[in-house]
Amino acid sequence: MTSEAPAKPSVLFVCIHNAGRSQMAAAYLTHLSGGAVEVRSAGSAPGAHVNPSAVAAMLEEGIDMSAETPKILTAEAVQASDVVITMGCGDTCPYYPGTRYLDWVLEDPAGKGVESVRPIRDEIKTRVIGLLGELGVPVVQS
Repeated sequence: MTSEAPAKPSVLFVCIHNAGRSQMAAAYLTHLSGGAVEVRSAGSAPGAHVNPSAVAAMLEEGIDMSAETPKILTAEAVQASDVVITMGCGDTCPYYPGTRYLDWVLEDPAGKGVESVRPIRDEIKTRVIGLLGELGVPVVQS
């Protein structure tokens, strides 16, 4: 009898532009899970680049998102995810039975300076830590 390791849980973060909230959430989940979670992020109408204030706020936490780029939301990404967390994309996110959906109501960091993005970043970190607990994945870095 062989024992296979359980599959990694997979999480998709979705917001409209995939330039701020979803990028910060994905970066935190990757960082805090130590790679124990498959992480995706996407947007229903991706922006041209990741919000510089979000990048700066995450750098303060020791997480570099500067190489990230906004990605388009696809049905395949949703289907491949165990949990889909929406952040203001509303009905644009396709629904698939068997997939768990959560909606995190968070202020949009678009057009805000780093001082205004910090509280949004901190709220995302708190929610990601809670999500890790729900997934049964230990926080490996903080």
